[in-house]
Amino acid sequence: MNVDELLEKAKDGLETKMVYGEPYHADGVTVIVAATVGTGGGGGDSRDEKGRSGEGGGFGLSAKPVGAYVIKDGKLRWEPAIDMNRLLATFGMIAVAALFAATRFARVKQDTEGGTRRTRT
Repeated sequence: MNVDELLEKAKDGLETKMVYGEPYHADGVTVIVAATVGTGGGGGDSRDEKGRSGEGGGFGLSAKPVGAYVIKDGKLRWEPAIDMNRLLATFGMIAVAALFAATRFARVKQDTEGGTRRTRT
């Protein structure tokens, strides 16, 4: 199989089913999950001065849940997926930035109020 055939097969495998799951029905509620899907691929071939050739290629796929459509009593609503790891990491970065800013503010305030500050000699 050459590189072009590999990439064509990979592209053909990408369908809407990868973004939206099959509807799930239970107790009068229908749930359709959704994900964001990213792909990438590439390949190439070459020939050296002795006429030898080579080719190669690769393909990558990533998927991440983003939420679900919920249908209940004829009403549709969107329920987003919450990535707790990302949320906690964001809050952690905000806390570190706030601590750093508070420390800098306290030093500046001390300097402007005539506080003494030791310097190395």
